[in-house]
Amino acid sequence: MSEKEQNPYSALFEIDKNLDRLVREIDVLNYLNPLNIEQEKKRFFSSKFTEDPVFKYRKVKFDPFWLQRQFFSQRLEDIPDDDIQKLYHDAIYEYSGLVQCVASVGQEKKFFYNSLRVFGTPKEKDVKNAKFILHFHKEEDAEEMVPRYNADQAQAYFQAFGEKYPFKFKIRQSNSITAAAMALKTTKTLVVKKNRKFSDNDLKILSNHEIGVNMLTTFNGLNQPLRIFSHGFSNNYLTQAGLAVFSEYMSDSLTLKRIKELAYRVLAADSLIKGYSFSDTFDLLYSQYKLDKETAWSITLRAHRGGGFTKDYQYLSGLKKVYDYYSEGKDMGILLTGKVAIEDADLIKRLQEMGLAEKNKFHTHSFHENRNTNEKLLFLLSNLK
Repeated sequence: MSEKEQNPYSALFEIDKNLDRLVREIDVLNYLNPLNIEQEKKRFFSSKFTEDPVFKYRKVKFDPFWLQRQFFSQRLEDIPDDDIQKLYHDAIYEYSGLVQCVASVGQEKKFFYNSLRVFGTPKEKDVKNAKFILHFHKEEDAEEMVPRYNADQAQAYFQAFGEKYPFKFKIRQSNSITAAAMALKTTKTLVVKKNRKFSDNDLKILSNHEIGVNMLTTFNGLNQPLRIFSHGFSNNYLTQAGLAVFSEYMSDSLTLKRIKELAYRVLAADSLIKGYSFSDTFDLLYSQYKLDKETAWSITLRAHRGGGFTKDYQYLSGLKKVYDYYSEGKDMGILLTGKVAIEDADLIKRLQEMGLAEKNKFHTHSFHENRNTNEKLLFLLSNLK
């Protein structure tokens, strides 16, 4: 009896193993965060917001052409199931797009068009949803919204929060990230922004978002027989972003101020497709929408890094998508099996039945009970299109 007859999915596992080895090289966010954020921020502010920053980025440590060639040399036709074959087909095209993104970071339009291919751009519906949210009056900042903790104190908080989960990850600090904190799946590390102050609400949001979902789905994915769960199904970003913000909502951490920030991110991403420069997007947020200069800088930086990164619009649309999925009483656990997409929920169930996927080892605590007490948020999420 041949090996294929003994195990009809031996080719699948061989391909999965090959992709696991190849995809380890790619971490877009690791290459996308500028190395000179603080210097360029000072220069931009000194110019009274007129001189666009000139960012520097890490050098690419792999050969993009070689990696692309390896991706497309996989014999997907040897996978005996059409749906699984399509899963890997779509994932390889997306991994290829990510390689092109990494290879073109800092190359302005070239990076922007590569980013568009992978992450898309806000649709008219997304922009309307953002503007609908911005019509609501901002709540008064409560005591828990006041920034008072330094990075060391934030790190201690995240360390303690992480101990609620039976997986181990590293924490380090850096000035070269655009977010307040960021989970890196390749190194299983939570990176905390070094020169930032954190409020009580920031700590709750970031811990539920980065540890309770982003880190948890990384470890659930690594526990699967197929490594595609940890590296990502195609189009997983929308679902993963939505899950992370939904965890904020379920843990009663999400505020109107925070959801407005997600709405501003949509407008910033939309400004890219309209050809706005860095200073144009900043002016939109700072002068037209009256954001403070620090927040306007942060949102503009996230959108313009690399040459134009559209992914940020997905947090709001992803939240709506996950909220609707939850409201229909569907199985949230399926979405936590790794870096997966809502559209693949039925396929994941079938993979579990076939013995090609495992049930979750880890579960997001905030999903056990809806603790949201903010009626405005409930109204907003129910009425977004």
